[in-house]
Amino acid sequence: FLGSQDLVENACSLLLVGLLRATLRFGVGTPGGPLAAAELNEVTALAGEAPSIILSYKDFNQAPPITELEAVRTRGALTLLTWEPWAWGGGTAQPAYSLDRIAAGDFDPYLRQWGQALAGWGHPVMLRFGHEMNGNWYPWSEQVNGNGSGDYVAAWQHVHGVVTAAGATNITWVWNPNVPYWGSVPLAGLYPGAAYVDAVALDGYNWGTSASWSSWVSPSQLFGDGLSQLRTLAPGKQILIAETSSAEQGGSKADWITALVSYLSAQPDITAVTWFHYNKETDWRINSSTSSADAFKQALAARR
Repeated sequence: FLGSQDLVENACSLLLVGLLRATLRFGVGTPGGPLAAAELNEVTALAGEAPSIILSYKDFNQAPPITELEAVRTRGALTLLTWEPWAWGGGTAQPAYSLDRIAAGDFDPYLRQWGQALAGWGHPVMLRFGHEMNGNWYPWSEQVNGNGSGDYVAAWQHVHGVVTAAGATNITWVWNPNVPYWGSVPLAGLYPGAAYVDAVALDGYNWGTSASWSSWVSPSQLFGDGLSQLRTLAPGKQILIAETSSAEQGGSKADWITALVSYLSAQPDITAVTWFHYNKETDWRINSSTSSADAFKQALAARR
């Protein structure tokens, strides 16, 4: 039996574990991906802590990235692996990658290769297949590429079945729409069902006034409706913010970052926020300004 001192120490250990689990996890995606150690080290210095989730991307012409997965694991982090059913750079009209072809089994040898490789590697990995499917900018959208209503769910369920049958039970399947917007495909018709999804996620960006069509939005304005819809569609599932950032133009990025981390940390079912650390359409990086970088480090420290 445990003595009184042992009981106290055991209780304290359990409390610490609970607190650690309750902390919003910090993730990042950088241009060089999981093997770009210098980029990830820079992010660690900027954030004041190492990211525990590292975002990466692969299309349907790439082999299972076991070297990258192992590099992330060596850093003590978990990979959020984006698997995109298209050929990069080919645009939205890619009939070779239509959802009907995926569901019909045309890619099954490739899917089995991935399943067997991930199973053989054997460590946890989060896999988000065909993200932002409710938009119209990828060929797996039901709005483009000859796809139709119900095709996305059929393709997801088929991919899940083939990969799982290959032995890859170490995958957390992440269903990940973009934040809903006027004209986006309703989420209810895109959800594959609880048996095929382990976690749900949202991608959303505050474009500010960096684009002609955009305006400044707060974190709650950006994510509120989508989070409510996810909870209705997938009750009890953990929620991730899988891609986010803010522009500098149109408001205070520093204040936005502070508000974002506070807003997400207050919602226990949101387990992670992954920052898109790219200078792409605009400067999404943590250190797009000194004030942004300072706010980022302070916000993460406060949530700890």
